[in-house]
Amino acid sequence: MPPSYLLPVKVIPNAPRTSVAGWLGDALKVRVQAAPVEGRANAGLCADLAARLGLPGSAVNVARGTTASRKLLRIEGLDLAAVHQRLARPENP
Repeated sequence: MPPSYLLPVKVIPNAPRTSVAGWLGDALKVRVQAAPVEGRANAGLCADLAARLGLPGSAVNVARGTTASRKLLRIEGLDLAAVHQRLARPENP
């Protein structure tokens, strides 16, 4: 069975661009360009993190907190160490 990880995330919607802002304790702070309307911010968050982690889009989804700024994302196929390692890579400007 492939590993999975629940990643705590603090989401800032309506940002100028989608970017990972860094870690707040054990939570990842992510700025999302999409507005929090009709699930657009959640979809943008999941798609962006899946791409950054090198996973298919279906491997990242909101496990808890769909309407809150603090969420738990389920990441299928990676463990904690792999998630931190892949998110530590520098972003493209």
